Amino acid sequence: MSTLHKFTLSKDDERGDWELTKDGTNRVLRRFPTKEAATKGGALEKALGKSGGSVKIRNEDGRFEEERTFPRGADPRESPG
Repeated sequence: MSTLHKFTLSKDDERGDWELTKDGTNRVLRRFPTKEAATKGGALEKALGKSGGSVKIRNEDGRFEEERTFPRGADPRESPG
C-alpha cells in the first residue's frame, strides 16, 4: 500500500488567490483565483494528477474546514465519511 501525499489548499493573503501546497514543503503546486474554482469541477483532482493525495481545505481565516482524498477509493478505511 502506498502512502498518500498530503496537500493544503489555503488563501494567500498577499496575492489574494488560493494556493495548493504540498505539506512539509513550501512548494506551491497550483494557484486558483478563488476557493470555488479550486473545489469545483474536479480541479483539485486534476491538479494532483494520477498519484492523487489528501487535501486539507482551509477557510479564508486559515481554520480547517474539510479534507478530501483523491481518488476517493484511496480514502483510508478508518476515516469517517
